[in-house]
Amino acid sequence: MRPLIGLIPFALLASMSLPAFAGTISIAGHGEVTASPDTAFVTSGVTTQGASAREALDLNTKAMADLLAELKASGIAERDVQTSGFSVSPNYVYTEERDANGYTLPPKINGYQVSNTVTVRVRALDTLGAILDKSVTVGANTINGVSFSVSDPSELLNEARKAAFADARAKAELYATAAGAKLDDIVSINEGQDIGQPQPYMFKDMAAAAPRADVPIAAGELSFAINVSVQWDLEDAGK
Repeated sequence: MRPLIGLIPFALLASMSLPAFAGTISIAGHGEVTASPDTAFVTSGVTTQGASAREALDLNTKAMADLLAELKASGIAERDVQTSGFSVSPNYVYTEERDANGYTLPPKINGYQVSNTVTVRVRALDTLGAILDKSVTVGANTINGVSFSVSDPSELLNEARKAAFADARAKAELYATAAGAKLDDIVSINEGQDIGQPQPYMFKDMAAAAPRADVPIAAGELSFAINVSVQWDLEDAGK
């Protein structure tokens, strides 16, 4: 006797073995975690003036040598100090005087300015205030602010990923249930990152007002956010 399954039409067998396809759903999810920074970046340096470019450069070289020596004495390793800017430029004096034809006379050079800046990575935040104060004391007169970071954010980002996917799945299940369906296989996952940092803390005026005290620092927190878009197949919940 032939097996019973051989009597069942193929199309009917397929419909019995496969879930009823009800379309797809794409949902965005957001996950965010916060953490205190453990690293700071400071861009500071020296700007000097001189009657000649040579004079301005000599003054700048000495002041920068003092600054680098102070950074080293404060425990900053050579690998954490990088030159980020250097310029030599003339100082121009403009005039309203005019020549015989009525044209304004060109500006004249009245000395030169040399600027040299370094970007410093500070790995011990509890020393940051003292480093800023000492830098100003030895001659740093160009300070562009402080930015903060987490040296290794990988675990924080992984936590944000988990939260983003859970957010997307919860919303997708809600929509699927409302539509009389249920989630099936994942079709695609697309990720986007957003790392928010606090605004740079400007300290130049405060350092000038209280040169004998360490500069107060407020590191705040950093946010690590992941945005994810997930697409699922939908299965008819009634099948």
